[in-house]
Amino acid sequence: FFPPGFQVAPETKAVMKWLRSIPFVLSASLHGGELVVTYPYDYSRHPMEEKMFSPTPDEKVFKMLAKAYADAHPVISDRSEHRCGGNFVQRGGIINGAEWYSFTGGMADFNYLHTNCFEVTVEVGCEKFPLEEELFTIWHENKGALLNYMEMVHRGIKGIVSDKFGNPIKNARISVRGIQHDVTTGN
Repeated sequence: FFPPGFQVAPETKAVMKWLRSIPFVLSASLHGGELVVTYPYDYSRHPMEEKMFSPTPDEKVFKMLAKAYADAHPVISDRSEHRCGGNFVQRGGIINGAEWYSFTGGMADFNYLHTNCFEVTVEVGCEKFPLEEELFTIWHENKGALLNYMEMVHRGIKGIVSDKFGNPIKNARISVRGIQHDVTTGN
């Protein structure tokens, strides 16, 4: 997942271990510096190629998740191109991460490739480091969108995989025809 010779920080290793130990299915990473929702892959299939569309096999699901957040956000859903994040208006406030800019080692890509968790990255505002007095407004702009996004956990297929005696089967592989990305059952 990381380039050869890349040193993984202890806190990164701890988060990776935690993500593998709990069967999360949905998450969002909150960033500052723009106003857009990005979805995997964040790393281009061609490392030397910047701004290259790099979809996962679950492209449609990721677009639905990103749109659920963007459409519920009062500023991201604003159709004005003359505002923070306005250059993403024609895309509905969402973009494939690698198409925006490609980077390796992102958490959304890790989650998709190594866990059952689907993660989007939410750029919550154009200030990379907002002032304390701006946080209240940022919270209120994102609260409804976060709740709408969390409700997306109820979309899709869910249930219990069990043997003929009704006992849950741990680590059973679930495949969907036409999507080259399996998930496994939890504990």
